[in-house]
Amino acid sequence: MAAGSESFLKRSGKFLKEVRSELKKVTWPSKNELVSSTIVVIISVALISGFIWIVDSILLNVLKLILR
Repeated sequence: MAAGSESFLKRSGKFLKEVRSELKKVTWPSKNELVSSTIVVIISVALISGFIWIVDSILLNVLKLILR
């Protein structure tokens, strides 16, 4: 059982070293890029949710007319 846990610890250590190595390769966005991307996402979500709300309201009214 002890050999299995050592293997696990060695594999975990190797994995964490690889993660650190890969994170050094990442190109992180600047603050301006992050802010502008966040604004685009918020506006997109608002527009899509508004569209879904409008379509839902229309379909609800159509369904009410059909069920009368």
